[in-house]
Amino acid sequence: MSSGTSDATGTGTGRDERAGDPVRPAGPTPATVVRDDTTAAGAEGAAGTSRPTGAPAAAGGDKASEPSGDKAGDGKASKPSDGRPNGDKAGDNSDKAAANGGEPGEDKSGGGGGRKPGDSDDNASEPGDGKDGKGPEGKESKDGESKEGKGTGGEEPAKDGDPFEAFGPAPDVVPGRLGRTARRVGRFLVHEWTLATLGAVVLAVLLTWPALRYPLYTIPQDIYDPTLQAWQVAWSGHILLSNPAHLWQANTFYPESWSFAFSDMLLGYAPAGMIGHGPEAAVLRYNILFVFAHALATLGAYALARQLGAGRIGAAAAGVSYAYAPWLLAQAGHLHIISNGGIPLALAMLARGHGWSLRYGYRPKRRHAGWALAGWLVAAWQLSLGFGIGLPFAYVLGGIVLVATVTWYLRRFWIRPVRHPFGPRLLITDVIGGLIFAATGALLAIPYFKVAELHPNARRSIGDIEVYSPPAYGFFTAPAESRIWGGLHEGARAGLPWHPEMTLLPGFVLYALAAAGLFFSVWKLRHRLLLLAGVLVSMVLAMGTEFFGGTFTYVPLFEYLPGWDGIRTPGRLMLWATLLLGLLAAGALTAFAMRVRELAAHRVPPWPGPWLRAATLLPLLLVVVEGLNATPHPVVPPQPAALRSVEGPLLVLPSSQNHDQPVMLWTTSRFQDVVNGGSGFTPARLAETREVTLSFPDPTSIDYLRRLGVRAVVIPRDQVVGTPWEATIDLPVDGLGIRREEIGDAVVYRL
Repeated sequence: MSSGTSDATGTGTGRDERAGDPVRPAGPTPATVVRDDTTAAGAEGAAGTSRPTGAPAAAGGDKASEPSGDKAGDGKASKPSDGRPNGDKAGDNSDKAAANGGEPGEDKSGGGGGRKPGDSDDNASEPGDGKDGKGPEGKESKDGESKEGKGTGGEEPAKDGDPFEAFGPAPDVVPGRLGRTARRVGRFLVHEWTLATLGAVVLAVLLTWPALRYPLYTIPQDIYDPTLQAWQVAWSGHILLSNPAHLWQANTFYPESWSFAFSDMLLGYAPAGMIGHGPEAAVLRYNILFVFAHALATLGAYALARQLGAGRIGAAAAGVSYAYAPWLLAQAGHLHIISNGGIPLALAMLARGHGWSLRYGYRPKRRHAGWALAGWLVAAWQLSLGFGIGLPFAYVLGGIVLVATVTWYLRRFWIRPVRHPFGPRLLITDVIGGLIFAATGALLAIPYFKVAELHPNARRSIGDIEVYSPPAYGFFTAPAESRIWGGLHEGARAGLPWHPEMTLLPGFVLYALAAAGLFFSVWKLRHRLLLLAGVLVSMVLAMGTEFFGGTFTYVPLFEYLPGWDGIRTPGRLMLWATLLLGLLAAGALTAFAMRVRELAAHRVPPWPGPWLRAATLLPLLLVVVEGLNATPHPVVPPQPAALRSVEGPLLVLPSSQNHDQPVMLWTTSRFQDVVNGGSGFTPARLAETREVTLSFPDPTSIDYLRRLGVRAVVIPRDQVVGTPWEATIDLPVDGLGIRREEIGDAVVYRL
């Protein structure tokens, strides 16, 4: 058949109507197999004549004469441009998105399109948004191509040697139960929040080292407040298992009542206190909680920054700066202060539940009542750890609720009337969650009001606040526990009356990043100004009476806000300034990461080079380095053998604030009643007991202790050096009506 007398089409019929050729099979013969990257049929030559069916395409054919692209289903093959059909829009968009530094999965329309470089940063969308590499139907695409649109009529071309494959394609392989489980586990292991949690834990172990080096025998900072708090966790776990009604009637400070409320109680850690027994278990538990608190603080601030719209690197910087700020290194001995991760985590959950972020505003379709309820529960748990930082958090949360209520009212009736701006389910959840939070605070406050009523000396005065109020240069002074700045700031600390609570440096790197965030950020200008205002207000309040006497700042809060007079150290309000500075820094780093992606989009391939990557990670690394610590980890005094056998009530001598806190830890073997106790204040009866027993054993002190109900007095030999008992511990007790015996390295007097 000559080229001038035939009109061979690419429809696969292979029949010449004029010549009356017999009908050929519909499937192509091996000589007429159509390849993916050629147009073997339907292309006309330069002279207007057609090629015979099955003839190979001319290598130098005139491209101008080829069809520009056929519509699907018209029986003609489309012109290939890059090895794919023209109609494959999803694949094209996906490839373009990858070339521009975007992620196909972030297309909010559900298609395969990507983001423009200016629309995103280092995956700065809200966590959980989009499905990477998925097409419109939720199925993974291969090499940017969709399942449909190949060949003619949207059908995939036949394979060599199988003419019937086009009519009966092989079914997709369905994975079995084991395969599906493996996929789910794999997705979970590489999920952002799994990696963020693991990263926070690993970082906590490294940056609190050597807390877990000898966790049974050493404790962070010193042997005083940490041993008290190790006892608190042990007591709450023990009493909730044995006699919950006596939770507040602790075994220390005998015979005082409500003694568990003499300081912040760490009640939220009670489940951990149910595991283990004795002083070594209490110390191990404390060290684990110490590391856990840092990890939770990092993760909580990271989650808040991500929910507000920051990118991963910016959110990581916010998390690290919040958990390891230099000023917090001086609080290593106060577990109730470093256990602050519930604050940003609760705020992140509440914001996510209400569909709100700082960067994208209010999005009703993203509301989720479950997240809101979880936020309220985490907030209640945070409050149960203590009112030292929990009370300001409660007032901040109350202010947020007030603003949200006013916003709801205005949107409902005035500005943009809508029927349910927050949704009925979410509104009910907020009411229930708010009541749970308020009830938790009220129930926990009752014992503290009882203590204030029974012990007037427990009340703070404005004079007490003046003692702990830091000057302005305290915001630029690091504590001795800072490995980077501690030695350099030794002279500045010497001028501070009580430097552990007055060295409030959040980090010079954090200051610099936050300052940059005022001018270069993903946050809107008004949001940056609000964050700056929050930082300044927090710092002014943290100065206590040092800011013009606190007349119009701290003093009104002290006098009129319920419970505010129980806060002894205003400098701990620096926690809020640190969190807000971290959010400003996160905005700057997110904008910087977006700029890096824009620069990388012009590269081939479009991926940041090593120098751009280093520039993105350098601020985060500097924040980590500034959080390195030089915290001491002293060995905990071993428990005297007598404390494992002597029944209470008993008194351990010598007794003082510092001596009594390890004694509280020693009682975790039997939890017998002891007169000893250390807290934020000293009850009048305990002060009297310490004064009377300076002459023990003598008739006066013995009679006093008997009237008090004490049955035994224990004096460890390694504690008497330099005390009045150093000369009397070996004297006979004949004629005093008591019995003396030695148990281990301690002398026990039976009254």
